[in-house]
Amino acid sequence: MNTISRFFLYARKSTDVEDKQVLSIDGQIHELREFAAREQIEIVSELIEKQSAKIPGRPIFNDMLARIEGGEAIGILAWHPDRLARNSVDAGKIIYLLDTGIIKTLKFPRSWFENTPQGKLMLHNDFGFSKYFVDALSENTKRGLREKVRKGEYPGRAPFGYLNDSRVKRISVDRERAPIVKEAFERYATGKETLDSLRHVFGERGVRTSTGKLVGPTFISAILSNPIYYGHFSYVGEVHEGNHEPIISKKLFDDVEVVLNRRWRYSPSENKNEPKAFLGLLRCGDCGMGVTCEVQKGHIYYRCTKKNKLKWCKQPYVREEDLDTQISDLLKPFSLRTDWADEMLTRVKNEKQQFAQTAKLMAGQKRAEIEKINLRLQKLLDSFLDEIIDRETYVAEKSKRMSQKKSLEEQSAALLKGQADWLEPFQNWILTAKNAGEIAVSGSLQEKRVLALKVFGSNLVLDSKKARGSCVKPWSLLVEKSPSGGMEPKAGIEPATLALRKRCSTN
Repeated sequence: MNTISRFFLYARKSTDVEDKQVLSIDGQIHELREFAAREQIEIVSELIEKQSAKIPGRPIFNDMLARIEGGEAIGILAWHPDRLARNSVDAGKIIYLLDTGIIKTLKFPRSWFENTPQGKLMLHNDFGFSKYFVDALSENTKRGLREKVRKGEYPGRAPFGYLNDSRVKRISVDRERAPIVKEAFERYATGKETLDSLRHVFGERGVRTSTGKLVGPTFISAILSNPIYYGHFSYVGEVHEGNHEPIISKKLFDDVEVVLNRRWRYSPSENKNEPKAFLGLLRCGDCGMGVTCEVQKGHIYYRCTKKNKLKWCKQPYVREEDLDTQISDLLKPFSLRTDWADEMLTRVKNEKQQFAQTAKLMAGQKRAEIEKINLRLQKLLDSFLDEIIDRETYVAEKSKRMSQKKSLEEQSAALLKGQADWLEPFQNWILTAKNAGEIAVSGSLQEKRVLALKVFGSNLVLDSKKARGSCVKPWSLLVEKSPSGGMEPKAGIEPATLALRKRCSTN
């Protein structure tokens, strides 16, 4: 047989939905063999691929093209162009090989092709229609899923505890496995069970992997955090309300979430890598280097990093409990009396209201001026159109008025945007100072750290197991001494009461 007619027979059957109605592989091969016999085509090799052509990367298809480039055959015999390509990359490869003469021709029993400009145009159209069919089907499928979600129907494979009901195309409760799910939630909510212990519970109930092993903790965790069991479901990262029957109550789900979240928080003794509360807050009082910490025998100790190469630091360790007590003592004097704070907050609130009223009044005046400028601009335009003034005068006057208008607009916007913004930092300071005493006595380590950074900034040092430092403004106003040695507040926005006129000490 003439070597010029050597072809690869290529048959493909995808498992994707859009290919379910096409001819089966056996049918393709039978018809292609008959076509090859009629056309006297020599088949070099019969290549069968069971993979979608929606995306590039089919190994048998790519190997076939490489063998054609090696000279084993001159063309491809396929049932239809969509068997060769349903994506633009593979389609482009075939057309390029046709352009360069590496592929001489293609043969299809149900489609005409010749290696001519008209033939390649028709082939390009066939490839385009094939890709369009895939894209349109994908979009229709997504639209159908979105419609199911909108109706509250779960758009996927039923999770453990549910079944896909083909009759109504919804999920229904699996009466055999749903009680196991409910039991898992109830037992974990007590706080006495762990993910590992629940693996054994599932194993005792006959729930195991395909190899007979216990299910993994990830499987249990996925169940305990899946909202589908209380009536909602997650789709594309968003929770939707479902119309399926719930297995558990929302309250039980929330109780389990509390336990899950609590168990993710490890104590310092359980997790050595957890950031420590006072780390980065102090520096060494001897060499000036930073203070680090480490865990020894279940306790946290703070010490100098000893990174100063010019000085040997001999500062000792201090336990976190001792340092906590010292930080608390340092913070206690910076508490603002509650009655003072309330009075000051009231005055700040009144000041804000007065400023807001003034700002609105001034902004209204600005808007009135803007309206006047708009009228002047319109009159200016009318004068120019009526040839009362020349173009040069019109342009110069318009530029002047537009500049005034822009300035007024910015001033008006600034007035409305910045209504008493300058009082916000002071109000926040009052609230912090009001709560400082409570934080110093019973606050968490992290709360004390945040407050200490506000009060002392970077002025805290650790020297001979003792923490000391100087506060920054405005905190220094709370502890500033009077000439006679007592504490005396500064004049300003503090309440005008007899108590404030007397010398006083902080709580």
